[in-house]
Amino acid sequence: MPAMNAEFQNGTAMAAAGRAARAASAVLALAPHHQRNAALRAAADALTATTAAILDANARDVAGYAGTPAFLDRLLLDERRVAAIAQGLREVAALPDPLARTLAEWTQPNGLRISRIAQPIGVLGMIYESRPNVGADAAALAIKSGNAILLRGGSESFCSGQAIQAAMAAGLAQAGLPAACVQTAPSTDRGFVAAMLASPDIDLLIPRGGKSLVERVRREARMPVLAHAEGLNHTYVHAAANFAMAREIVTNAKLRRTGVCGATETLLVDGAIAAEFLPGMIAELAALGCAFRADAQARDILPSLPAAADADFDTEWLDAILNVAIVDGVDDALAHIAAHGSAHTDAIITEDAAVAEYFLARLGSAVGLWNASTQFCDGGEFGFGAEIGIATGRVHARGPVGLQQLTIYRYLVMGNGQVRP
Repeated sequence: MPAMNAEFQNGTAMAAAGRAARAASAVLALAPHHQRNAALRAAADALTATTAAILDANARDVAGYAGTPAFLDRLLLDERRVAAIAQGLREVAALPDPLARTLAEWTQPNGLRISRIAQPIGVLGMIYESRPNVGADAAALAIKSGNAILLRGGSESFCSGQAIQAAMAAGLAQAGLPAACVQTAPSTDRGFVAAMLASPDIDLLIPRGGKSLVERVRREARMPVLAHAEGLNHTYVHAAANFAMAREIVTNAKLRRTGVCGATETLLVDGAIAAEFLPGMIAELAALGCAFRADAQARDILPSLPAAADADFDTEWLDAILNVAIVDGVDDALAHIAAHGSAHTDAIITEDAAVAEYFLARLGSAVGLWNASTQFCDGGEFGFGAEIGIATGRVHARGPVGLQQLTIYRYLVMGNGQVRP
């Protein structure tokens, strides 16, 4: 009986939130650009003004967390990070209006003038883990693109999320927009996730978290899903790589922030240079605290490297652990990525432009890089202001999902009396 009661309560709460979001989305979709921007700037001011309260809430989350240091880093807030969240809202406000776009227009032989116009999706749902800033980024992008959003953050960041939500609500109220434009789950009860998956009011659901979360959402959701898959990312050091550049890029790609989805998890080294390149690269990473899982060919060069298990090359470590494999040229690298990657982000380091073009043309990932760190897979780094996730599917949007990717379109047809024969 208690479980049934909890299910009823979650369903009732989600139904009410969905109705409120649907009504709010109709208001937000018609709100002028300056009003949506005003809400974001006011929310940024509220975040700054309530920094102490946000940090107190975050301290409660951190005190109850017992995970890895990398995941703790994703959860932790300080004054600098709160300021960065507020600045992110201001940067989104400064971007062009994604709704003021005519995507195409043409005139038919019969004189009909047809326009394809950008418009909001409607109501977004987002389920995410750990990082409190994700909710703020998602809310900012939703408001700017004219979409209402329902957020369900991880239970480990519940207090932080509630404090950030209060600042978003204050910004919306100051701009004269409904508070229901941005809502968060009322508790950490997992049953609310099930209620979201079944909601008739959510037009697009965005899971952003671990593999099990994404798989569950894809399996159970009754609405379209924009999946943010795990980041099984590779950096391939080609035979024509500049060694100094490669060492700097690999170090950044793995260790800048190990807990982000753009971190490199596997280093692929061309067999033609492995004996020369790998010892120095491994020594540099080891000195910075990195651990390794290596294939047999890499261990032939450096026998002290721990052997990789079969599952290691399919593991998103999100930690200072790097898989290492030796490959026989660019096609072997591409085959390894196809077998073990998640179509997220992969990079090649080479001075040979023809090889780089060959690699990027055949790479199936949402983001491919040449001579750059995989950690550049980020909405802010792409000039989107922020991102709601990294889409790895093949429908609607791929890669960092920013403002334009949170719109769809409709057609306007202008005539002067035409009838169809």
